[in-house]
Amino acid sequence: MIGKIRGLMKEAGIYHKMLILITLLMIVSFSLYWIALKYVTDLYDRQMYERTSQVLNSSALGIENQLREQEGLSFRVFSDEQLQRSLAGLKLESVTSYQKAVQRKKIMDRLTAIAGSEKFVYSIMVIDPERHILIGGNRAGLAQDLQTELMTIAEDADGSNVWYVGSDRSLYAVRQIKSFSGTTFPRDDLGTLIIRFRKERIMEDYVQSGGDSSHLIITDGSKIIYPDHPLIPEEEIADELVRSESYGLTTVGGSKYFFTRVRSSDLGWTYLNMTPYDSMFRNISFVKDLVTIIFVLILLIGIALGVKLSRSITRPIEQLIKKMRKIEKGDLDNLEEQSLGEVPRTSQTEVEHLQRTFKMMIQRIRELINQNYAKQLVIRESELKALQAQINPHFLYNTLDSINWLAKVNRQTQISQMVEALGFLLRSSLSDGTSLITLKSELDIVHSYVTIQRIRFEERLDFQLEVPDEYLDALIPKMTLQPLLENAIHYALEPRIETCHIRIIVEESAERGGGLDIRVEDDGPGMAPEFLTELRGGRIQTRGKGIGLSNIEERIKLTFGSEWGIRIDSEPNVRTAIHIRIPYRQGEDEDV
Repeated sequence: MIGKIRGLMKEAGIYHKMLILITLLMIVSFSLYWIALKYVTDLYDRQMYERTSQVLNSSALGIENQLREQEGLSFRVFSDEQLQRSLAGLKLESVTSYQKAVQRKKIMDRLTAIAGSEKFVYSIMVIDPERHILIGGNRAGLAQDLQTELMTIAEDADGSNVWYVGSDRSLYAVRQIKSFSGTTFPRDDLGTLIIRFRKERIMEDYVQSGGDSSHLIITDGSKIIYPDHPLIPEEEIADELVRSESYGLTTVGGSKYFFTRVRSSDLGWTYLNMTPYDSMFRNISFVKDLVTIIFVLILLIGIALGVKLSRSITRPIEQLIKKMRKIEKGDLDNLEEQSLGEVPRTSQTEVEHLQRTFKMMIQRIRELINQNYAKQLVIRESELKALQAQINPHFLYNTLDSINWLAKVNRQTQISQMVEALGFLLRSSLSDGTSLITLKSELDIVHSYVTIQRIRFEERLDFQLEVPDEYLDALIPKMTLQPLLENAIHYALEPRIETCHIRIIVEESAERGGGLDIRVEDDGPGMAPEFLTELRGGRIQTRGKGIGLSNIEERIKLTFGSEWGIRIDSEPNVRTAIHIRIPYRQGEDEDV
């Protein structure tokens, strides 16, 4: 079967081959599109699940952390020395009614002071042994049946804090007050503590929305804690709570929702996030359908164009081949004239376009020959100007030699050393910066620069070289180390009055790829991490006017490749180290 298909393909004309090929390519592309679309859709689903779950966990963690802090408030009120003393005084038989009234007034004042300093507290209530309700904060009281229920809950907890949600969705912390001395809890009951919290403030501060259409629901299993007026009916919320899955798709009220559920291990509360499916996927579904329609249209148009293309390709191209063979034997002047023949001015087909392009190629070759000739003239003129430009530097060298001779005659040793070092530096920097020299030659430039700076800074400059002899023949771009040494003196030595230690260290690189690690290190003020990040990103314009780090790194990359370059390490007020990574290539001074 496969053999027959191959035979038919060989015998088929260009038209049928092109048509079959284009059709197969379009079908394969369409199949890959569907696979990619399904993968992206599934990936988007998983990301939505993960995002809503993260938001839900973050909200639950924030709320419960705050509630744990409020448990601490409950304990502080419980163990307050003034409240303990006043409540204990109410139980004494010798206390008069007036004295009890005074003690209750003290308790209410204390509760008011505590409630006023707490952002999330609505009111603090204490029910004393005689069932008097003492309130601090908002004066709203409690219904008799709620009061009885809370006292029963507190009594069952035996001094532990209990969270309670009322029928009006109010949030309470309840605990029985016992006499407290140090860390011991005798069995003497002093009353009941009830703290009502501003639940809406806690939720506003710690509930993170998963979007404008998301619904966050918090329940303790029997009552809805948040929100006060849920948009989803409570009976349908109860159905979602008994599901075994922690997230997935569900239908509520005829609408699809993404649900994500998290259960608290501390309070036993359940956090449920419901996000409408249609609002989440309306745009992506529209885009998916639109792209599918467009792709089908492209498939049909592509097949139609393939038919037309196949028909146009069947035109003979032997004429172009014959012309190219003739051109191979002729001279360039006649080639251009021959290429003009039989080429329509308005080429439409690929073959005709190829003929026209061939003609343009011949013309371009002629232009390149002319341009190359002109460039050679410019290069020779530039070389002449470069030779003429060396007259002024030689005049400067002769002047420096005269100054040096005069300094020696007058026994000015330091002036003589500085002039000799300056002359060497000028000769070294005469090239355009693209040459390779040995590490030994580069260190000679460094020595000349250090000679000048040591005379300037005297004992304030402590310069050391740690360069093994076997690396002295390594090739390095010229004027690489001197600018880094100049930066170290400018930024580390000049701003300080004490001695600055500067070292140049050469060793094998421990990083991937090997090579040499040449480090210029100083104990100057260093750089802050933020400044160092900006500098590495090239977003800092330094104050210097010489050869900068970017210039050095660019020359290294152009010379050795993009994997080599500069790395900066710095610790504020400790050190700065510039690492130069280059391959270990041995040789002599050369130009590249």
